Amino acid sequence: MLGATDLASSLTEKSDARLNIRTKASIKAAIEKAAELSGMDLTTFTTNAALLRAQDVIAAHERTVLAPVDHAAFFEALERPAAPTEKLLAAAKLHKEMVADSE
Repeated sequence: MLGATDLASSLTEKSDARLNIRTKASIKAAIEKAAELSGMDLTTFTTNAALLRAQDVIAAHERTVLAPVDHAAFFEALERPAAPTEKLLAAAKLHKEMVADSE
């Protein structure tokens, strides 16, 4: 990660929020070594690593990636939905009654 890009510095907002963490000495030592090898100070390295991971987690929860065969099946199901079952019709009727009662 030598010469890694500082993603956080490209944000125009002021860096005035604090993030305090406690960790094991061995973890801190590893992060410090990685920061040094990357040519970054500890704050910059840690902020960038956390930001990258946060972006990955958010992206994974905000989108669904389908294989081509699954993509085709998904859109086929949207275009040709199955007929409603008796249970679904009963649930829809109950919902309608409950919503009408609440108004």
